[in-house]
Amino acid sequence: MPFTQELVDFTGLSDPEIKTKLVELNIPLTVEEVLKIQNDMLGRAPSLSELILFSIQGSEHSSYKSSRNHLKQFTTEGPDVVLGAKEDAGVVAVATDNDGHRWCVVLSHESHNHPSQIVPYEGAATGVGGNVRDVMCMGAEVIACTDSLRFGEIKNNKTKWIHDGVVAGIAGYGNPLGIPNIGGDLYYHEGYNENCLVTLVTLGIVREDNIIHSYAPQDADGYDLVLIGKPTDNSGFGGASFASLELEEEKKEQNKGAVQEPNAFLERHLLKSTYALFDILKEKRLIDNIGFKDLGAGGVACASVELAETSGYGSEVWMDKVHIGMDNLHPSVYLCSETQERFMWVCPPDITPLIVDHYNKVFNFPGVSKGAQASVIGKIRNDGQYIVHNGNEEIVNALAADVTEGFLYDRPYEARENIFTEPDIPEPSDYNQTLLNILSHENMASREPVFESYDKQVQGRIHTETGLADSGVMAPFNSENYPEEIRNVGIALSTDHNPRYGLIDPYWGGVNAVLEAVRNVAAVGATPHALSDCLCFGSPEKPHQMWEFVEAVR
Repeated sequence: MPFTQELVDFTGLSDPEIKTKLVELNIPLTVEEVLKIQNDMLGRAPSLSELILFSIQGSEHSSYKSSRNHLKQFTTEGPDVVLGAKEDAGVVAVATDNDGHRWCVVLSHESHNHPSQIVPYEGAATGVGGNVRDVMCMGAEVIACTDSLRFGEIKNNKTKWIHDGVVAGIAGYGNPLGIPNIGGDLYYHEGYNENCLVTLVTLGIVREDNIIHSYAPQDADGYDLVLIGKPTDNSGFGGASFASLELEEEKKEQNKGAVQEPNAFLERHLLKSTYALFDILKEKRLIDNIGFKDLGAGGVACASVELAETSGYGSEVWMDKVHIGMDNLHPSVYLCSETQERFMWVCPPDITPLIVDHYNKVFNFPGVSKGAQASVIGKIRNDGQYIVHNGNEEIVNALAADVTEGFLYDRPYEARENIFTEPDIPEPSDYNQTLLNILSHENMASREPVFESYDKQVQGRIHTETGLADSGVMAPFNSENYPEEIRNVGIALSTDHNPRYGLIDPYWGGVNAVLEAVRNVAAVGATPHALSDCLCFGSPEKPHQMWEFVEAVR
């Protein structure tokens, strides 16, 4: 990597000049944000790599800078909530065995909207992959997926292209992994013509004392950072910032590079090998000595700084130790790209050879996929600094807490004019024809052509499969691998809401989303146990759109 540190100094520049420079560098930060980085956080001119890193960690997608204050209204604690909205996935206890061990469901709920609008197959497929890894990195066995899809007008050719690509992507990634699709919902509306919504849920199971956390353990100074999986390339570079922007049709081709490239068969090997490593770590009683994290938005940087900072540490990374799949890229690309099928371990040095050999020798990663392997790329520091080396240059040197904090805004919001109202529906003169019209409407018609694209019975846990009831039902612990007394425990899952309600009133749209999901679960005889949300709204910088978000959350 023959690049040297490039400093970007904003000293003495006017606001318009700073804006121009940010546009030239393609850095999605505001004038106020870069001045805070230079003057308050670093106390010096930032490097280009630092600017890119702060733009990713400070994006809406990564930092929730406009929504964080409002999301505090949600209840994230309870007697059965083992882990609320803190790490890569939530954890809820659903059963207790005779030895007093609690068995848990692990849940991740995320969207992959912009990538799916630009490149439908790859966008949806990598959405599934990232969601699966978020659940697995908690030490869980992945047992189910589901999806909630919103597309534009059904008669549009573009809608059909996006629809077919998204469904094929979900099937093309989820099916090879051997993970059943347990449910989902699908709506069409003209409001999604230029911005489809692809939200995904993944479930896993784990015993409470076997949960692996997404942070460094206690006394971790000097622990190794081990990168495993696909070699790092430029795919998904800038994906977090891209996910936080408004889509522009004229930039469609330019934005394709921010979409990751999927490899479901490498992910399957990654899952199989990591399940085997979980068993070894449990047998050796090492679960509490390690941390584990998916490489999501921000790639190597995101994982290496968050694993450390969450526990109050810093970390140090050497980019020449990162296994790469493309030569001669800028070091910030290797640092921040969202290349798929990767995890990062933090572990004591005496455990490192076990982990590296497990992937490279026992499961032969280099022989399974070109360039795939496990590599030791860094260490935990106890001084709170996040430092990245590129050869002999330091390209990042900042407080880890500053990097992960992002920015925080209290955005103004303003109620929009009520364009839509509750409809006044006259009594029909022909009930038979009215019924036929309803049944033939695209938002009422059978979803079987979509559901049948997915593997619904693999793993042998499904009781009520997709499309047969208001919720999917499964028995997650129904094999000899689990205590006999919990094998008949069932769980139900529903993803649903009517997007038209939000057009009339976003507050009642939010209320009815909860009620609809609760009713769907109750309809199969289950007791609602926990809720998750995946909130997809317009720009928080537009007061009317921010108001819609605030009302829906309220």
